[in-house]
Amino acid sequence: MKSCCGGSTTPEKPRSGENAPAFDLLAADFSAKKPSVASCCAPRGKFDYVLCVSLALFALGVMLPHMLPHAPLWLEKFSHTCMRLALQSWPAILAGIVAMAILSKTPKELVAAILGRPGTFSGILRATGAGVLLDLCNHGILLVGMGLYKRGASLGQTIAFLIASPWNSLSLTLLLAVLIGWPSTLTFLLLSAVVGIITGWLVDLLTKAGRLPANPNSITLPEHFSYRDSFREMAHALSPRPANLLALLMSGIRDSRMVLRWLLLGFVLTAAVNAFVPAGVLAHHFGPTLLGLLLTLLATTLLEVCSEGSSPLAAELFHSAHAPGNAFAFLMAGAATDYTEMLSLKSTTGRWICALILPILSVPQVLVLGMLLNQFR
Repeated sequence: MKSCCGGSTTPEKPRSGENAPAFDLLAADFSAKKPSVASCCAPRGKFDYVLCVSLALFALGVMLPHMLPHAPLWLEKFSHTCMRLALQSWPAILAGIVAMAILSKTPKELVAAILGRPGTFSGILRATGAGVLLDLCNHGILLVGMGLYKRGASLGQTIAFLIASPWNSLSLTLLLAVLIGWPSTLTFLLLSAVVGIITGWLVDLLTKAGRLPANPNSITLPEHFSYRDSFREMAHALSPRPANLLALLMSGIRDSRMVLRWLLLGFVLTAAVNAFVPAGVLAHHFGPTLLGLLLTLLATTLLEVCSEGSSPLAAELFHSAHAPGNAFAFLMAGAATDYTEMLSLKSTTGRWICALILPILSVPQVLVLGMLLNQFR
C-alpha cells in the first residue's frame, strides 16, 4: 500500500546477497520499517502536532511584543527574527508552492526525460545543473526538490539538486560576486557543484547496491516518448480557468504542507537561538582554523538562514575572519546539515537513512574543501 509520501507502508524485504555492515546498521536503526501514514506527513484527518505547535509559537512570538506593555528583550528578539525570516522567505515559499502545483500536473515522463535516466551519471549532472540555474532560495527549493522526487527523480538526483540549489541561483551569485569578488564566487560555485555531483553519484551507487531504497515513483520512458505530446498534456492540465487555477493552488498548498511544517519549526528554533544566545558567541569564534570551521558548521546547522541572508554572512566571514573556507562551509552546510531539509527528505521518502545520508556523504567533502580554501587563502 502506498503512503502519503510515495513510499510503501510495508517493510521492504532485503535482497539476498547484499550485506553492507555500516549502512545495514543505519537501516536497521532508522528504517527497518517504514513509518505509518500517520507518522509520515500527518495527512488529512490526522492532527499535525508539528505544524500546529510551530505555527502557534511563531504567531505568539510575532504578536506578543505588540500586546504587552513592556515586553522583555528576549521576546523582542524572538519576534524580530520571526518577522525577518517570514519577510525574507515568503516570495520563495510562494514560488515553491506554485512550482509544486505545476509539478503535480507535469507528466512523470517529461520530468524523467528532462532530468535524464535515474541512476546515471548524466542524470546527476542534469539535476545539479537544474539546481544551479533555478532561481529560488533554500525554503522554496525544498518544495521543488520534494516534488521532483515524487515525479520520479532518483534519490541521488534529488540530493544533488538540493545541494547545488540554495545559494547558487543567478541573483544570489551576482550578490555574492559583489561582496567577495568574481574569482572567489566562481570558485565557490564550481566546488559546490562538485560536492553535489559526487554526493548524488554516491547515493545512486548505494541505491543500485541495495544499501538505500529506490524511489518507488521512478518510471521508465516509453519507447516512443514525445516532448511535444507531454508539453501539450501539461498545458491542458494548467489551463488558466479560474476553477482550475484555484484547484492548482490548493494542490500546491496541500503538497507543500509536509515541508512548510518543518520550515516553521526551523524559524522558531532560529528565533530561539537569536533570542537566548549572545551575539558575541557566534561572531568571534570563526577564524581560519579547524575549530573555527567546525563552529561554522555548528552555527549554520542551528541557524535557519535563508539564502538571501547567507550571502552577506558568508561575506563577513570571508573578509572579517579572513576565512574563505569558513565562508564556503557556511554556504554549503546550509544544504548539507539543514535539519528542515533532512526532515523533509525523511517525510517524503519515509526513511531516516535517506535523510541522514545527505550529511554523512557531503559534510566530509565540505570540511576538506573548507580546510583547503583556508590553507591557500
